[in-house]
Amino acid sequence: MKLHGYFRSSASYRVRIALNLKGISVDHSFHHLRRGEQRAPAYLALNPQGLIPSLELDGGRVLTQSLAIIEWLNETHPEPPLLPADPLARARVRAFALAICCDIHPLQNLKVLERLRRLKLDENVVTAWAAWANGEGLAACEAMLADVSGPFCFGVAPSLADVCLVPQLANARRFKVEVFRFPRLLTAESAALALSAFSAAAPELQPDKE
Repeated sequence: MKLHGYFRSSASYRVRIALNLKGISVDHSFHHLRRGEQRAPAYLALNPQGLIPSLELDGGRVLTQSLAIIEWLNETHPEPPLLPADPLARARVRAFALAICCDIHPLQNLKVLERLRRLKLDENVVTAWAAWANGEGLAACEAMLADVSGPFCFGVAPSLADVCLVPQLANARRFKVEVFRFPRLLTAESAALALSAFSAAAPELQPDKE
């Protein structure tokens, strides 16, 4: 398999974590987002959205969207599980992951920020927008875990929720969000980063880092 990604992409970061947790080795192809390499015709033939990551499978099949890729990995390589067996608990983990991947990340990703810049908004306004999206969304995520014991987001083992949380907290710090306001999230992050599957996936450790 080949993972198409970029070191700073939080969606790629999620998939790297999931691959590490599953103990799966893949080849890597890097696409520099700030140079627009994700819009090259050859890449658009793989992923018409021009987004990363994409996971290229044996036989030429391609999976896109980080959550779909991670769920496929979880179904085809079930150990360790990234979703609980109990339906209610599974729904709560998915809801937490979706709150990050659908309601925080898209508002502050590079595509949106570039559009704001093209509209001639001041860079401080653009950065403040990204910080707001992270801060508001992570506050809701903190509340979603108020009745759940740790040390991870949902119990004593990492789940899809942690896979999504760690990259988003890294994004929040890039935009100067005061993450100390989210002690429960930080506890889960600390537990996750103590595992090599999470720490080895960090952007600063990737071959294409700048």
